Amino acid sequence: MGDHKDQHLRVGAAVRRRRRALELTLAVVSERSGLSVPFLSQIENDRARPSQSSLEKVADALRTTAVELLAAADPACSVDVVRAEEPDPELAPKVRSLVRGHHQMHATEFTGDHDAGRELQYRNDQLMFVTEGAVEIEAEGRAYRLGRGDTLYLTGGVRHRWRATVPDTRLVVVAVAEHIEAVRDRPRQ
Repeated sequence: MGDHKDQHLRVGAAVRRRRRALELTLAVVSERSGLSVPFLSQIENDRARPSQSSLEKVADALRTTAVELLAAADPACSVDVVRAEEPDPELAPKVRSLVRGHHQMHATEFTGDHDAGRELQYRNDQLMFVTEGAVEIEAEGRAYRLGRGDTLYLTGGVRHRWRATVPDTRLVVVAVAEHIEAVRDRPRQ
């Protein structure tokens, strides 16, 4: 019952709600994301399923994250099992949400590498945990090298980027959800 493996995530309504909350037109989201208005309309009406890359572009245009959009797409469950998937070498790098639904916490597993040049900044605190391989994380002007079993804690608002330095790296990121006001804006020092 709590195993939603066969359920299709419908992200369209979450995209539409976020876009309307920001009072944006499809044309503005199209301009910001580089995706066509017809494709965005198909996403919002659940007639098209965006790739991870397209979902990230939409999320960036809506000033949120792909994880937040996916979380808002699935009704919350009090108990939910997310089954491990067999890795497909053709699909690396890969992002997998470890928590579904609209919750106060999110956990995401990254397998392989991702766009290392993309700077990230989240409103709330997060913990990065290397389960396999190694990563290099640049935060606050410093580089941190993490290996298997190492963690890095980032306070909300810290700009950072990361890259895998070993093939088949697995990085788990656990964060307080963006919709939660867990951290008040802190003055920069």
